[in-house]
Amino acid sequence: MSAIPADVDAGQQPPMTVPLRHFLVANLFLLFGVLAGVGVALDSTFGFLSLAHVHLLLVGWVCVTIMGAMTQFVPVWSGVELHSTRLAAAQLWLVAAGLLGFAGSLLAAELALLPGFGALMLLGFWLFVYNIGRTLAAKAALDVTERHFALALGFFVFTTLLGILLAVDFSRPILASLPVTRPGVVQAHATVAVFGAVLTTVLGALYQLATMFTQTDLHGVDVPLRRVEELGYPVGVLLLATGRLLDAALLARVGAVLVLAALLAFAVVLGRRLRETQVDWTPMLSRYVVVTAALALWAVLAVPAWLTDPLASAALFGAPGTSHLLLLGVVGFVVLGTLYHVVPFIVWVHRYSDLLGYEPVPMVDDLYDDRIAAADFACFLGGSALLVAADLFGLPSVVSASGGGLTLLGTALFILNIAGVVREHSPQSLTAVLVGGRTETQTD
Repeated sequence: MSAIPADVDAGQQPPMTVPLRHFLVANLFLLFGVLAGVGVALDSTFGFLSLAHVHLLLVGWVCVTIMGAMTQFVPVWSGVELHSTRLAAAQLWLVAAGLLGFAGSLLAAELALLPGFGALMLLGFWLFVYNIGRTLAAKAALDVTERHFALALGFFVFTTLLGILLAVDFSRPILASLPVTRPGVVQAHATVAVFGAVLTTVLGALYQLATMFTQTDLHGVDVPLRRVEELGYPVGVLLLATGRLLDAALLARVGAVLVLAALLAFAVVLGRRLRETQVDWTPMLSRYVVVTAALALWAVLAVPAWLTDPLASAALFGAPGTSHLLLLGVVGFVVLGTLYHVVPFIVWVHRYSDLLGYEPVPMVDDLYDDRIAAADFACFLGGSALLVAADLFGLPSVVSASGGGLTLLGTALFILNIAGVVREHSPQSLTAVLVGGRTETQTD
């Protein structure tokens, strides 16, 4: 069982409520997104449900989690003070309010309201980019994780710019006067969002987490493979997104090759870290095993689809029928696995770290319920597997609905377990974490 790694500076972390509030709000969006996904699986025609489903999961769950994680761990890993706690608090509510309005407008088919709510999200994300960017700027030199995070911040800016353009175009067709098409902008937006902002963050975090929590180091073939990923991946994402934006198949194909080569290289590195682990198995590492297998399988399946036609709408997220494999199997399990350490870690530091040496204290991984963690893992894995199988093999909608139901159950168990950590061990209540309090200091 792990306590606190010795090579991080926990004294640099922001007030406990700031990242925890992000994670709790993100988990609520996860629940909303999975519920919307069940509706999609049942072929509901309620407004623009599918589009709302994607945004609730990617923006509400994944991106809000990323915002909270960077706010917590950039100061801790980098040993620098967060630029502004006030901005970190504001970014969450701007994004959350904007997304709730955006998703509600999609469900109600009130497309004229999308630009206003989209602008709120854009402002929230730009505050986040500015705040973390200023924090990273305090470092004289950036390590591999910090370099990935800096690139991800740039991708967040491009993603939101393309997103607001699409939101405005829903009610005012401004793209008709530009030398690009709406389908091209949609594809570029999705590419920069998923492969740029989200996966770049995931890769950067895993370089730190996979070595820290397996107590291993990159060695041998890991080093050249890391260079392949670090050099090829961002260039590949930019080329793929630009090729899709401009309808340039050759450019997109070159970008696709670089992205796939980089992700396969990273899958090997991550798999080797897990195989060589020096610590007891944890929910975090179990979920990272799923990530490794899903990433490798997704990349192999994507090769023929992206080499043949990287501009095809069916190949937006890889081979047709593999979107759940990527978004749940890779991104979803990274978020779930990471939060199983991050939330207990934050709570442990604020509740128990000062008691070390004076009285018995639990370890970080003792704060959550192992049985619930095993149950939510089985449900989420089984549900994801059913959704992936239904996509790949065209199985009846009842299979997709069953997969959505299992995923929903796993989600509920996960939220119950994480919320229980805060409720039972945090020095502040769940309500205080969500609304903030006098203990939340401000920095500028």
